[in-house]
Amino acid sequence: MRLPIPRRAMLLAAAVIAAPAVIVTAVADKKAPAAPDDPLIAGYKATYPASVSDAVEIVTGKSGTMRHDMKLVTGKAMVGRAVTSLARPAPPEAATPALSTKHSVEMIDEAKPGEVGVIVMEGTLDIAAMGNLMGTTATVRGMAGMVLDGAIRDIWDIRRMGLTVYARSSTPSTAVGHYATVARNIPVECAGVTVRPGDIIVADEDGVVVVPIERAEEVLKKAKEIDDRESGMFPFIRREKSLRKAIELYGRI
Repeated sequence: MRLPIPRRAMLLAAAVIAAPAVIVTAVADKKAPAAPDDPLIAGYKATYPASVSDAVEIVTGKSGTMRHDMKLVTGKAMVGRAVTSLARPAPPEAATPALSTKHSVEMIDEAKPGEVGVIVMEGTLDIAAMGNLMGTTATVRGMAGMVLDGAIRDIWDIRRMGLTVYARSSTPSTAVGHYATVARNIPVECAGVTVRPGDIIVADEDGVVVVPIERAEEVLKKAKEIDDRESGMFPFIRREKSLRKAIELYGRI
């Protein structure tokens, strides 16, 4: 028996909605290449971004923490070496589908497993730096995640992939017709912090910290010292029921 028109329309709509989910599930199930063993990255994975933030400032004399609005949108905490892409406003003829994301696409296509992609959209938080196509590629290449000084779109789809993305905003707006990438793997200013290729990105729900690669061992050592000191403070506070005494004893807050 033929279904009534409304019933058939409902089933067709359900099939269309379900189709992307099937595609994304297949992407998520595809085994991404594993990141190579890296003792320095392993060390940072064993500490906390808050400790790393303090350690960067102690060691370098400058903050390495990105602005407060750089937030975890999808995924989880991550650590990895940075690769970068820079986009700037462009007239429509220079912001074609091929040019609007050229260097970002190249950066992701050539990324190694475990690396963190950093995309900077100069001058806007109202244009998407990436969506689900870039997200799919980053996922199957085994990237640790993405950091966007700009917006993300297709959040529901990227969340299903399990890809970690930090961004300053979200929007459905495309870069096509408005922005063009100008370079990749160069130093960029991302949410108030300089990021160079190879710098270490350490991030969790608190935010994103950048560790200059030439000071990475010193920063890690200091971060571990901070962690060890705090681990001794917790039982002391529980026993003495006093934060003031703990600060006096450990010199840490």
